[in-house]
Order: sequence, then structure tokens, then C-alpha cells
Amino acid sequence: MRTAEVAPAAPVPAPARSTAPLGRLLLAELRWVLRRPRTLVVLGLLALIPVVVAIGVSVTGGPPGGRGLVAAVAGNGLVLPIASLTLALALLLPLAVSMAAADAIAGEAAHGTLRGLLLAPVGRLRLVAMKGFGVAVVAVAGPLVIAVIGVLAGVVVVGAVAGGDGALITLSGTTLGTGEALARVALVAVWTMGQLLAVGAVALAISALTEHPLVVLASVLGGLIVFGVLGAIPSLSWLQPLLLTSGWGAGADALRDPLVTDGMVESSWRALAYLVVGGGVTVVWMLRRDA
Repeated sequence: MRTAEVAPAAPVPAPARSTAPLGRLLLAELRWVLRRPRTLVVLGLLALIPVVVAIGVSVTGGPPGGRGLVAAVAGNGLVLPIASLTLALALLLPLAVSMAAADAIAGEAAHGTLRGLLLAPVGRLRLVAMKGFGVAVVAVAGPLVIAVIGVLAGVVVVGAVAGGDGALITLSGTTLGTGEALARVALVAVWTMGQLLAVGAVALAISALTEHPLVVLASVLGGLIVFGVLGAIPSLSWLQPLLLTSGWGAGADALRDPLVTDGMVESSWRALAYLVVGGGVTVVWMLRRDA
């Protein structure tokens, strides 16, 4: 008696890998960045900068000699946010953005979680966009915190212009109304965000090339210090157009009347070039990186 042959079962197709929506990925990265204690501590320290400057100016009346941005804050409260942004851009704001970029990729690699992200159904371009978005959040939040706290501290602690109808006395000696003064503060804040986005792009590229977050911090901060030294040597003035830090003092031009924007525009184009190069290096390396 012959046994009936059983036809082989048809192979079950593997389930298609679904890709997470980009909006959900960005929202998850936003929550991850803003919930990190390190991010909150850094933003708190940045908020202290205008408060400390305001208290120091109110108590001492400003530095001896009465020159410079800090001296201009005395009795001229809305200068405070611009002065604070200029001071923080020298080191503290780039440090905050570099820390975020170091944690974004190199930190994930150091903790062993980057491999899972590379193998997940996310897509490497989306992964780069997600990490870049997290760095951009810090680059925007830092200047925004300084500007908002600076305006509040300038009005409450330092006070408005004494005996005048305006809200801000420019370095040219003219007086601006409240609306125009706040617009200039917003201009400097947005310009500072652009510079920090360039720093973040370079830091993210370095973060993609290494598995050690401290290497990212050392490379970015060391590079900015070297740029500052090179920019201070008169015989190397031909290097100025190539240095990211060239023009980082242009924020003070917002306190002149009429408004001078040449320095901010030039430094913004330079920052855009660094942003494109840094972003391109990050994308190329992440696409070629082994899981």
C-alpha cells in the first residue's frame, strides 16, 4: 500500500522591515536630549552667565575704564544679552554643543548601543538626521536660554536706560526703542545659533570617526583654541577667511547705529561652509561604517 505523498509547505515570506517615521525618531531624540541630566546642567550653567554679569555690573558699576561690552551694560540692561552671548560664544557654548555631538555617535559606540541602531530598521540617513537634530537642539537652546535670561536679568537687575525714552543706548551713542532693541538681541541670538550649528556639524563628523567622546571634545575645543591663536597673529592674516572663529566678535556690531551686518553675514557664510563639509563627512562615513 503506497503512502500518499505530502506536498511540501510553501515557504512563509519573511515579514517586511518597517521603517520608523522620521517624525517619531526626531521626537524620541528630542526627549532623549532634553531629559539628559548633563544637558539640563549645561543649560542651567549657561543661564547663570547673564545673571552673574548683571550682578557684577550692578555691584561694581562695571570694569575699570568703562570700555567694552561689559562696561556698556551698566544702566543699559538690554546690552546684557548681547554681551553674554558674545562671552559664551568664546568657549562655553561650543563646549555644550561638542558634548552633545560627542554623546550622539561616539557615546553610543562607547556604550555598545550604536551597533543596534545601525542594524535597526531606521536607515542610516535617518539615523544621521536624528543625531544631527539632537545636536541642533542644543545649539538652538543654548543661545535662546542666554538671550531670554539676559533680557530678564537686564531689565530686573541692571535696569533700563536712565532718564531717556529709549530702551538701549548703542555704542554709537544713539538710543533705540524697546522693539528695535529686542530685534537686535534676537538677531545676535540667531546668528550665534548659526555659528554653533557649524561647530556641531564638525563635532558630529569627528564623533562619527571615533568611539571615544573625549576625543571629540579635545579635538573641537583644541581646534577652536588653535584657530583663535592663528587669528591673533598679524602675519597670518591671510588665514582669517578660513578660520571658523574669525568674526565671532561681530555680534557687538548689533550695538552700533546704523546697524552693521557685514561681519555677521561673512561669518554666517563661513559657518555654512563648515556645516556642509561636516555634515557631508558624517553622512559618507556613516553610510560606509560597519555595523
